[in-house]
Amino acid sequence: MLRIDRAISVHLMQPWCKRRGIPILMYHSVSDISSTKRHPYYELHTPVRVFEEHLDWLACNGYQTLHLSHLASSLAQDPTQNFVVVTFDDGLRDFYTSAFPVLKKYGFTATVFLPTAYIANHRQQFLGKECMTWDEVRELHQAGIEFGSHTVSHPFLYDLTDSRLEKEIAESKETIEEELISPVASFSHPYAFPADSTYSARLRALLVKHGYATGVCTTLGTANSSSDPYFLRRLPINGFDDPVLFQAKLEGAYDWLGILQSMKKSISRKNQHG
Repeated sequence: MLRIDRAISVHLMQPWCKRRGIPILMYHSVSDISSTKRHPYYELHTPVRVFEEHLDWLACNGYQTLHLSHLASSLAQDPTQNFVVVTFDDGLRDFYTSAFPVLKKYGFTATVFLPTAYIANHRQQFLGKECMTWDEVRELHQAGIEFGSHTVSHPFLYDLTDSRLEKEIAESKETIEEELISPVASFSHPYAFPADSTYSARLRALLVKHGYATGVCTTLGTANSSSDPYFLRRLPINGFDDPVLFQAKLEGAYDWLGILQSMKKSISRKNQHG
């Protein structure tokens, strides 16, 4: 499959790039890729062998992992420091069985976002994949993994009423805090983040109201001192990221695609409203 995004990033952008800010990596499932029909950009699976290659590259290049809640203070430090935030959405069981052992091997940590309707004392599934139990979440929390909210039921937030939106934001945080007996500071926005300033202001107000300090979304890019702390950009990472493309993403050579996506969303939004 032709990877135009890879070719542009590796051959055109990378030679001119100088890393700015801190990359936030977005993983989902550490498991084998089940289908090659979708474009690699949209893949949500990373085989454990490839995940270990990614962490090995980070270790060999002097990177240190941060919890998302510590990102703001690190952005104010020396920009030459090789910091990276590793995040996982959806609270899948394979984080516990496959990802965490590799993170532990390299002395790295991560921030995991939980859709709390699918995390229980007995095994549940989200989109056909097994999720962690609360016992597993507590074990990981004791081992140094940070947990944040990924809403209650993982809905398309943009379509919700004000009361339903607040319920998804507030109850997920409360549930995690009750189960871990620990504060929750971070939020991950499910699905694509819309280019709508009214929606962003509405969502930010609720995140502030309920005590969140930071958040991430699916908008592509890296975090810097001028980033909105509630809608930090991330880099999608999956099993198609070979070491060359992985390095290009870490060094900012993939950020051009985020700019292009933002322009496309803005144009689409304007056309919808005439």
